[in-house]
Amino acid sequence: MSKRPSLRDIAALTDVSIATVSLVLNDRPGISPQTRLRVLEAAARLGYESALPVANHQAKRAIGLMIEHGSIHAMLDIFYGDVIRGFQAEAQRLGYQVLLHMYDASVEGVGVSNLIEQVQGLVIANDGDITPPMVVRLEKAEIPLVLIENHIEGHRLPSILGDNFTAGYTVMRHLLNLGHREIAVLRGPAKYSSLVDRWRGCLAALGEARLTIPEAFLPAPVSEHPQKGYVQMKQILSLNSRPTAVVAISDKTAFGAMSAIKEAGLSIPQDIAIVSIDNVADSIYTHPPLTTYHIPKQEMGMLAMQKLHRIIEGRPEIAVKSVVYGELIVRESCGGV
Repeated sequence: MSKRPSLRDIAALTDVSIATVSLVLNDRPGISPQTRLRVLEAAARLGYESALPVANHQAKRAIGLMIEHGSIHAMLDIFYGDVIRGFQAEAQRLGYQVLLHMYDASVEGVGVSNLIEQVQGLVIANDGDITPPMVVRLEKAEIPLVLIENHIEGHRLPSILGDNFTAGYTVMRHLLNLGHREIAVLRGPAKYSSLVDRWRGCLAALGEARLTIPEAFLPAPVSEHPQKGYVQMKQILSLNSRPTAVVAISDKTAFGAMSAIKEAGLSIPQDIAIVSIDNVADSIYTHPPLTTYHIPKQEMGMLAMQKLHRIIEGRPEIAVKSVVYGELIVRESCGGV
């Protein structure tokens, strides 16, 4: 059986990008009449239309959402579940079908290539195992591409980011304003640029106050563990001295840390105050309610879909890093209410 012709085959024959081929075959604007005719003639010559299954005609406005494979399904993740819901709702409003691709670097073969062949555009949410070389590979495929909570230095890719540096700076500054000086930070893996930016914000606030954090109060990030904050906090509580306050790099980390603090027979915030970043739905239901910096998660997904749609439609779109403003939500966990 002969290989079914692909968008890549048509692009190679006509010397245009895969994105241009996709726009032509889906009758989208922004393509010159000469290029449109050349692409359609090449598609007919290769037998592209006759080779398409019915399912592809029905999914011709499909778009891809790629996210790192994790131990928790993306839709159940307390942060990225909200991002995906915002993205999905906006995609449906604009008439697209979303194909969710869980990227697993350990088993990934032709999965990404197959995804590109099926979709008009792609959004990558987060980085981690989706490394810069992988993103650059997708950029070279010339498919419409938007990043969420991810940006690649030296590559002008459209990105939607939370205000992570400001978040780290603000929560640390809040503890300092409350008089805390013995502060621990529960950091996250350096492979996540958003968590690195939050840590840099914390350092900026500490630098302004001319303070440093003892190495013992900076436990190493924990990988492949569902209760990372719990493990880090237990390490701190095993020390001869303990901090008066803790910055958790995410709400998920804070939840584990709060469990460890209570398990040790200590009170929050009387013995140890705690603040974090994200403002996921469960943060208001902890005991006590968690002080956290709100990252507009659903809005980030919605904005990424709107930006991708404009690119697919062929509208002029300047590649920018768009930072979505957040705000500090003060609750009882830091004692500052």
